[in-house]
Amino acid sequence: MARKHHKPEEIVAKLRQVEVLTGQGKPVVDAVRAIGVTEATYYRWRAEYGGLKLDQVKRLKVLEQENGRLRRAVADLTLEKLVLKEAASGNW
Repeated sequence: MARKHHKPEEIVAKLRQVEVLTGQGKPVVDAVRAIGVTEATYYRWRAEYGGLKLDQVKRLKVLEQENGRLRRAVADLTLEKLVLKEAASGNW
């Protein structure tokens, strides 16, 4: 069975929906079933996106992408530096 990958905006909306349902007196288990995810997924999402608002989630997504790009750049530069250092020492 294929897994569905939810967008961060959808996750925040579903977390709010569970909050509304539990506020109306529904048990958490029933509220989680109503949004169509498992209880473990709900608690994982809540740990990651718990108190965030929609604009904060969008900003987090942008920062994660930038962080990945910068990590790749640092890795490339480090590799380049090691190759140049080895070539300069004449051990090839």
